[in-house]
Amino acid sequence: MFGSSEGLRRVMESEANKPKNLGNTLARFGQYFSKFWYALILVAFLVLISTWTQVTTPELTGQAVDCFLSPDTNSAFADFPGVEELTGNAKSGCWLASPAEELSGTRALLQKAFTLGGYQVPTANASTEERMGGLGRLVALAVALYVGGALVTGLTFFTMSWSGQQVLRNMREDLFRQMHRLSLGYYAEHEAGDLMSRITNDATAIEQAFGFALVNVLSGVVLLVWTAYNMLTSSLPFALLSLAIAPVMMLTTLWFSNQARKAFRKTRAEMGSVNAELQESMSAVREVQAFNRADENIENFKKTNAANRDANVQAVAYTAALNPALEALGYLSLAIVAGVGGWSLIRGNNLGGEAVTLGLVVTFLAYVQRFNQPIQQIAVLWTNVQNAIAGGERIFALLDETPGVQNRPDASAMPAIQGQVVFEHVSAEYKTGQAVLRDVSFSAEPGQTIAIVGPTGAGKTTIINLLPRFYDVTAGSVLIDGKDVRNVTLKSLREQIGIVLQDSFLFSATVMENIRFGRPSASDEEVLAAAKLAHADAFIERLPQGYQTILGERGSGLSQGQRQLLSIARAALANPRILILDEATSSVDTRTERLIQQAFEKLLEGRTSFVIAHRLSTIRNADQVLVLKKGEIVERGTHDSLLAKQGEYYDLYMSQFRRQSEAE
Repeated sequence: MFGSSEGLRRVMESEANKPKNLGNTLARFGQYFSKFWYALILVAFLVLISTWTQVTTPELTGQAVDCFLSPDTNSAFADFPGVEELTGNAKSGCWLASPAEELSGTRALLQKAFTLGGYQVPTANASTEERMGGLGRLVALAVALYVGGALVTGLTFFTMSWSGQQVLRNMREDLFRQMHRLSLGYYAEHEAGDLMSRITNDATAIEQAFGFALVNVLSGVVLLVWTAYNMLTSSLPFALLSLAIAPVMMLTTLWFSNQARKAFRKTRAEMGSVNAELQESMSAVREVQAFNRADENIENFKKTNAANRDANVQAVAYTAALNPALEALGYLSLAIVAGVGGWSLIRGNNLGGEAVTLGLVVTFLAYVQRFNQPIQQIAVLWTNVQNAIAGGERIFALLDETPGVQNRPDASAMPAIQGQVVFEHVSAEYKTGQAVLRDVSFSAEPGQTIAIVGPTGAGKTTIINLLPRFYDVTAGSVLIDGKDVRNVTLKSLREQIGIVLQDSFLFSATVMENIRFGRPSASDEEVLAAAKLAHADAFIERLPQGYQTILGERGSGLSQGQRQLLSIARAALANPRILILDEATSSVDTRTERLIQQAFEKLLEGRTSFVIAHRLSTIRNADQVLVLKKGEIVERGTHDSLLAKQGEYYDLYMSQFRRQSEAE
């Protein structure tokens, strides 16, 4: 089934994540699949057809024996002692030769197919040539069933995979759309790795289940039930004896699977230790060599690696033992069928009062093989189905997450912003009961520059986050041109606000596309003008393909200063009415620092601007300086007036900005 012990190992390595709310999760999957109901109906129909071909071929094998190879079962055992007294119980098992009115269901259908074209089933006294002709016809029918079954199975997997991929596409699109709707507060509380896992690992688990696991489990269950039914209706005593080993096989599979998963859980933990050891040693290679600790590190790694080896050996031992154990039990089942069947034939074709023929024994041998096959398949692949349902549960939980910031039902579009901003008794908190802003009030007139200064954790970033409604206030209000930002649509508000942050994010795209990101409709000429305003044109033209140069992830290959110049160009192209700047010039060279400062000055002209200031020149040019401490505005005014007070700003100036003043 799994091709090799390695394939079985990969399946067992997956942790069985059990869903918490099975019914609700299946209902949500049903909503996605409802658009493709016709494909699911086709899959169900094809599974039945495929299973029918598998449970039918053993019947044909038995008929080959009873009708053509040994039509008189007793003749094969005529020389055995005591058979003469028991021959009265003999009964022919060749139902192909029975009158059509005595047959129904599958047997009637097979007889019609076999006798197609007026062919007559040879009798027990037929010649060898007639038997060979009938046998060839029966073999051809069996081959047709095998080929047809293979084609139907292939079509089943294709149809299920197709519908599954359609559902996955819709789920991924819904996820991507939802992740853009969620507010920044959600991302602050949830790890990015966990969110990526939902899109990648959980979606992959669903893909694997829809691709092969679900169909295999369903077809395996149908095959078990159908095979057991055929065995029980053919000969109840023989069937009960033949199925005696089945519960043992199921328990063996479950035990080995559970033990293997526990062992693989340990291997994943040990592999994490190996990776952590490697990462730490590589990151600290300079310190290791400087303090001559290489030998000790190697010894520690040997111990960690040995633990990983032992855990893997134990896990592999379980997976390696499962197949031989199931094969041994399978051979035991076949031995029971062959032994009991042979004994019944020798004793007079009777078992528990029911007739037994050589063809029935051969049929049951094939039935037992068919029955044993899906037991391991269901037990192992059911884990994939559980993982898919659990993955779907995690995905649906993310889709059901309500954004912390969203449009009010009566929200209207924000008119063209003039630039007046008023904070009225604003308080804000990220976690309930932990205020980061307390009763903050100030106003900015159109075109003014507001510099925000203060120690780390004072609330500077929170103020600029409230303007574009990345977060909402918990008390008070933020007004732009007299309109509460909560009463306007997010799109109309944010498209008129430009942001340049310290860590400027650049996409894996061309320089032109990165600058145009904030205004996709801008012409190439407008992009060039924005780059020139930001003093970014000089270094862009030195790139290999100029504006068409494709940047690496997050702008790798560019310096910190170059990335910020591109971010300034992006903001300039968007032409916002309100500008938010978070200065970051300490990590760039003097020339680039000067270029950034000049670009900032041009960008600020005619716009209401809020700057988290780190440069003294920005503070000096600001119309108003807000000094924050512990979430409150403790001082406000111009640079000179605040220095004259010799208060909080004076202390901040003496500790942070005095050296800049002396350098200037």
